[in-house]
Amino acid sequence: MSEPWGLELDACLLFFLAPGGRLKQLTLVHSGGGYKLVKLASGAHSVHSLLYGETFHPVIGPVAEAEALYLRQLKLIERLQRTPAPFVLWDVGLGAAANVLVVLRATQQLPCSLHIVSFEQTLEPLEFALQHAESLGYFHGYQDCLHQLLRDHRLCFRHVSQTVNWELHLGDFPTLLTQPLAAALPRPHAIMFDAFSPATNPGMWTLPLLANIFRQLDPARPCALPTYSRSTMLRVTLLLAGFFVGIGHATGEKEETTFAANNLDLIEEPLDRHWLGRVRRSSSAEPLREPVYRQARLSAETWEKLQQHPQFC
Repeated sequence: MSEPWGLELDACLLFFLAPGGRLKQLTLVHSGGGYKLVKLASGAHSVHSLLYGETFHPVIGPVAEAEALYLRQLKLIERLQRTPAPFVLWDVGLGAAANVLVVLRATQQLPCSLHIVSFEQTLEPLEFALQHAESLGYFHGYQDCLHQLLRDHRLCFRHVSQTVNWELHLGDFPTLLTQPLAAALPRPHAIMFDAFSPATNPGMWTLPLLANIFRQLDPARPCALPTYSRSTMLRVTLLLAGFFVGIGHATGEKEETTFAANNLDLIEEPLDRHWLGRVRRSSSAEPLREPVYRQARLSAETWEKLQQHPQFC
């Protein structure tokens, strides 16, 4: 992809609006192809996509966000220790691999077996990130593993008592879940859902997709899905897809995230009927049913279905 400014840049400033409307600064330290390496206000480095106009983990950086949003919120260490092996972790949006590597590094001393299933449409961000592994800082000790994953789309290794089986499915995730291959996917204990925002990537946030994800879950296997968004539209969509939904922990400047599960016992702070009142007043609550972004008030049919959800009965 050509540079939008018509030239290659070694350093410049980018800005974005952080939660709360505060203007935050990114320092562009390298550009090339469809991605840029940027230095965040926190001092961490991350990858910026020119195609989507979005930065991976834009506020506190890849490691800090993965630790807060997935590792701690999913209580992965505790669940790994009490779940019969293997523990299946879906990684929806491999990106530059920060989320998985944070999990691997945090659990590498545990006697555990991890089966990681990553999904991604393109390997370009990971290839770009590996070229800047030193600046990003989270690849140490895993570069060879990632190169093998890029080459073979499958990887098995052992570290002390930790056993890892990592597979990669390349292609359009919503389409994959409608194909016969989906029936052979291992049922997850946890899902790291990290797609670009609905405004730029609406196909990853539709009701049909989230309902298909829910159908992939084993009712007898508790599974949780945290994600960075706190939007009313997303929470309504997850509820209509079949999930129980709660308020997720803060990450950096995000005061709330969203935590969904197929088992209400996994949710510390479930949404309640008071939240339903806010939903009805919202101007952006109706789920996306097609991969086209728009904002709409709740329909009468959706309102009726929400009230009948077991979480509010």
